Amino acid sequence: MLGASPSADAPLVVVDAGHGGTNTGAPGYRDGLFEKRVTLEMARCVAAHLQLAGYRVELTREDDRYLSLRERVRRANELRADRFVSLHFNATESHDQRGFETYILTPDALDIDGRALRTADGVPRPGVDLDTALLLDDVERGVALRSSAELALSVQRRLRALRGKETDRGVRQDSMHVLLGATMPAILVEVGFIDHPQEGPELMDAEVRQQVCAAVADGLAD
Repeated sequence: MLGASPSADAPLVVVDAGHGGTNTGAPGYRDGLFEKRVTLEMARCVAAHLQLAGYRVELTREDDRYLSLRERVRRANELRADRFVSLHFNATESHDQRGFETYILTPDALDIDGRALRTADGVPRPGVDLDTALLLDDVERGVALRSSAELALSVQRRLRALRGKETDRGVRQDSMHVLLGATMPAILVEVGFIDHPQEGPELMDAEVRQQVCAAVADGLAD
């Protein structure tokens, strides 16, 4: 990837480009434009900005390939990432919605769904017995929830400063499957509505996309 060469002990951010391969994601404002392509471009862009700021960065996918939601989180856990962000674009059947929003998991999702996933997606802990490792996973997931909320607010503030308060849809909680099982602060960012007749073309503009990338990266760095 382009950018500065961060130090070996710099914080590691895993950037997930939503969808990919047969999972095309949301359709755009014009025929042939799909979310999977734009999220990959955005992920590369965010990664470059983070590297310039001195962070280590890994992408969950570097090309147009299918990855399950569990594989994405598993990769972040295996790398012992300090932060995880999954990038997405919204769409509706009416094509009349616009704006940006950031998601974190609900406490219920951590308590129930995270436990169901944990045996296969925990952090590697050499020399630690399985029961203790699972307990540590649970503790880290609980601690990460508060930090996830702070991280989401930070990204949302940066996007609000760039895109304006009228399209700020806020920080939300949901059982987002791509965040389940993460043992680090983890957020999902819906950058905007790819199908909106005005916002869609705006987000495809190279200059605007660079500004949005910088805002997301700055929010992660804050």
